[in-house]
Formats: sequence, C-alpha cells, structure tokens
Amino acid sequence: MIYNSREYARLQKRVFSISLIAWIVILLEPISSSCCAPKQLEMLLALSPAVLHAGNWGLMLIAMMAPTLVPAIYHIRISSFVRRRVRSIALFAVGYGAVWIAAGGVILAIALGVMWWARQSYLPAGAVAAVALVWQASPLKQRCLNRTHGHRALAAFGAAADWDLFRMGCEHGLWCTGSCWAVMLFSTLLPEGHFLAMVAVSALMFCERLDPPKTPSWQWRGFGTALRYLHLRVRGPQSRLVSFASNAQI
Repeated sequence: MIYNSREYARLQKRVFSISLIAWIVILLEPISSSCCAPKQLEMLLALSPAVLHAGNWGLMLIAMMAPTLVPAIYHIRISSFVRRRVRSIALFAVGYGAVWIAAGGVILAIALGVMWWARQSYLPAGAVAAVALVWQASPLKQRCLNRTHGHRALAAFGAAADWDLFRMGCEHGLWCTGSCWAVMLFSTLLPEGHFLAMVAVSALMFCERLDPPKTPSWQWRGFGTALRYLHLRVRGPQSRLVSFASNAQI
C-alpha cells in the first residue's frame, strides 16, 4: 500500500471525466425536456417524485460528489487486490449512494413542498443560504469534514471485506451529508439559476476537502482555498516571475 502520485493522478482524471459527463447530461437535460409545458412538468414532479429522485438526484451526486471521493477511492484501490478493485469500489459507491439517496428524499420533499407553498420565490432559498453560511463556519461542520478525511482499515478477503467496504461507503456518505446538506438544500430550492448554483456549491465542496483536518472552531471554510486555487491556476507562476524580476532590478 504505497502511494503513487502518477496512479493517483490517473485515477483523478478518470473520476473527473465521469463527473464532467454527468455535468454535460445535466446541462442538456432542460433542452430534452423543453417539449413539455411547465404545468406538465410540475404535474410530473408531483405525481412521480421517485422518477426525478432516482434520475436527477443520481446525476447530481455523480457530478458534484465524485471529485471529492478521489482520496477514498484511491485508498480502496491500494488496499484491495487487483481482481477485487472494481467490486470494492462498487460496494463503496453503493453504501455512499444509499445514504445520499435517503438524504435526497428529504431534500426533494422539502423542495416539492416549497414549490407549492412559495412558487417562484427566492425567500426560502435565501433563508437556507443564511443557515448554510452559519453551518459553513461552525465547529460541527469541521468535525464532519475531519471524518471524511479518515479511511478505515479494510479486510482483504470474503464477506468481511465486502462488509467493510459497504460500511465505509455508508460512513463516508453520512459525514459527507452532514457536511454538505445545507448548501445542497440551498441549490435545490432556487427557482432559477439552479445549474450555476450547483457548479458553485460543487467547487466549494471540492476546495474545502483540499484543506487538511483541523481543530473544530468557528471559521470560514473553503472560500479561502478556492481563491488561492484560482489565483494559482490563473496568475501563480507569472506573479512569481514578476516578483523575482522586480527584486532583481532593486
């Protein structure tokens, strides 16, 4: 079980590619459903929430959560025999997805209730945004994030290995849900701009996972890392060269 940076990078590219495909499908989905009138779509949501829950929520999970699972998936890869890797990752994904599907049922029920109570209103989303900001800075949020960084030891053979992987997925999904429930609910409640909100929330969740575990306290999380990452990608190497050149001239 030796860390290999090249193998990790290859795995990360594959997971990011799967996430990108899910984003494209979500982006194109309104186009494919444009043949239906708004009233028909609302009736479909009301009569068949399970269809929406299984389809759209599953795509959202793949698009938004897959990049955050790279460390856990890599841990499974290096802890499993080659012949068991696909099975091991699948069992982890089943456990992780089961927790988020259950949480999605609650979030979807709230969204449907808001649709009938305050249709096309930004007030519920604004209220949840305020709660999400408080939760983002809370010590409990940090406790959840710390637990997502931990990976349990896995059995190597048989039913014990299968159970460890499924339980790891459930535990990871539970702590991930505890960390992200507020921002996920916010993006779901928006009457418009849902896709852009999902992208922003996904970027925030990814960046906050880049930070190492910390002592739980009141502090902002994810925003500073996102700004530093953006600066590094856009101006990092150039700013260093400019700084070096100015110092040389002095």
